[in-house]
Amino acid sequence: MASRVCLINIVALSSNLIGEATPRIKEFARRTGGVRTLRPPLPAVTCTSQSTMLTGLAPSQHGIVGNGWHDRALGEVQFWKQSNRLVSGEKVWETARRIAPGFTCANAFWWYAMHASTDAMVTPRPVYKADGRKLPDCLTTPAALRDELQSRHGTFPLFRFWGPAASIESTDWIALATAHLLRETRASLTLCYLPHLDYALQKVGPGHPSIRGELREIDRIVGGMIDLCAQLGVQPVLVSEYGIVPVRDAVWLNRVLRDAGYLAVRHEDGREILDLEHSRAFAVADHQVAHVTVRDPADLAAVEALLAKVDGVERTLSGSARAEAQLDHPRAGDIVCVSTADRWFAYGWWLDDRKAPDYARTVDIHRKPGYDPCELFLDPTLPWAKGRILRKLLLRKLGFRALLDVIPLDASLVRGSHGRAQQAPGFEPILLGNLPDPFLEQSLPMECVRDAVLALTLGETHAAALGAEWRPATRALLTRGRR
Repeated sequence: MASRVCLINIVALSSNLIGEATPRIKEFARRTGGVRTLRPPLPAVTCTSQSTMLTGLAPSQHGIVGNGWHDRALGEVQFWKQSNRLVSGEKVWETARRIAPGFTCANAFWWYAMHASTDAMVTPRPVYKADGRKLPDCLTTPAALRDELQSRHGTFPLFRFWGPAASIESTDWIALATAHLLRETRASLTLCYLPHLDYALQKVGPGHPSIRGELREIDRIVGGMIDLCAQLGVQPVLVSEYGIVPVRDAVWLNRVLRDAGYLAVRHEDGREILDLEHSRAFAVADHQVAHVTVRDPADLAAVEALLAKVDGVERTLSGSARAEAQLDHPRAGDIVCVSTADRWFAYGWWLDDRKAPDYARTVDIHRKPGYDPCELFLDPTLPWAKGRILRKLLLRKLGFRALLDVIPLDASLVRGSHGRAQQAPGFEPILLGNLPDPFLEQSLPMECVRDAVLALTLGETHAAALGAEWRPATRALLTRGRR
C-alpha cells in the first residue's frame, strides 16, 4: 500500500551507537525488523552517499565523486557546491513523478537542494557581504517559505551548523523546518537531514564519554519526528550516510608531493599558496579518500608508486582499479588514495605553519582545496580565543575588515573520520524502517535506498511499473530471493 514517507538522515549514526543512549531509535528498530546496515559507495562522504541514495546509481554514473573535486575546465578545486544539476541521473522523486504524476517531494537540508525539481526545499545559504561579512540565512522554495520559517523559528543558526560553535541548535532548527514541511506541504516524500552527531564524533571520536550525551540529544529529536510522523500518517525511514571511526592522526599527501617536486606553490605576501597552474600533481583531500590529479600521464606510475609507500595510505586506485571501485568519472582523481582505518587525509602543503595561507586558520569551506575538520575547533594555543572572536566581530560591525583566524592547524586534534567504503563491523551506516520485500536483508547496498523509497511511496498500485524501474542492486536482491 502506498504511503507518505519521511526519509530521516541521521548523519554518522552507525549500528554500534544504537543502544541505551538512543532508546527511541532502538525501539523504532525493534518494531521495524531490527537494525539493518548499508554498504556505502567509495568515498563514503555526504555528497556521494546522498547522491547514491537518491539516484540508485554509483559515483561513476551520478558524477558526485566526493564533497568536492578538481574542476579541470575551471582549473579550480570546488567544494560544497549546491546545484542539483551537478548530479547526473534521475532522482527518486523524478522517477516517482513519472510513474505517478501527482507525486510531490520536499527537501529539508539534504545536499544539492538548489535548482532541483523538488516541490519545496530549505537549504543553508549565507548572505556574503561585500565587506567580507557572512550573515546567517537560508534559501527556500517557494521563496516565501524562508520568511515564514525564520519568523516562526528565528534566523537559521548558520554558525551552529558548522564551525567551532556547531551544536544541537542547528539540528533542532532543521527538525522544526521539517515538521513545518510535513504539516503544510503534505509531500509524498520528505527528506530531512540531521547533522549534529557527525560533528561531535569527528571532534572527539566515537569512544569519548561525551558521545552518550550527544546520542541522547539526537535521539530526542528523532523521537519527536517519529511521533509527528505517526500523527500525520507518514512512514519514517531512518538512514545514515556513513559511520565514523576513531583516528589518531592525519596523512599529508600534498607535502609528500611537494617534497618530491610534483607540487608547486606561489609565494604571496609571505604565504605559500597552492599553485594549480604549475603543479604536476596535487591531492584533493576529503576525509579518508583523496583524489590526486596528475597533469602528465607519463608521471602517473611514478606518482602512484610514491603515494603507495606513504605511511597511512592503505591503497591507491588508478586505471582499471579505479573503474572497479565505481570511480571512473572525469571528476575523479587520476589516482584515488584510500587511508588506513585509523588515519585521514589533511589538505595542507606548507612546511612551516607561519607560511600557511591566511584562510587556513579560518572557517572557509569554499576556498580551501580540501576538507578541513580542524574548522570544528578553536585554536587551543590562542589566549582568550572567544574574546578574540568578539573583538573582531565588533570591528566588522564598525566597518573594518577583520580576519577570524582562530582555527588550529594541528590535525592531531581530530579524533574521528570516515570515507572508506569498508569499515570495521559496527561502524556501518544504518537503514531502519518498515521495509517491503526485497529490502529485508540485514545488509543492503546504499543504491537500494532509492528503490525502497519508491516501493513505500508508490506501493502495490504501481508494482508493475516499479518492476521495470529497479536498479541492478535491487534486481540482484530479487534474484537471490528466487533462489
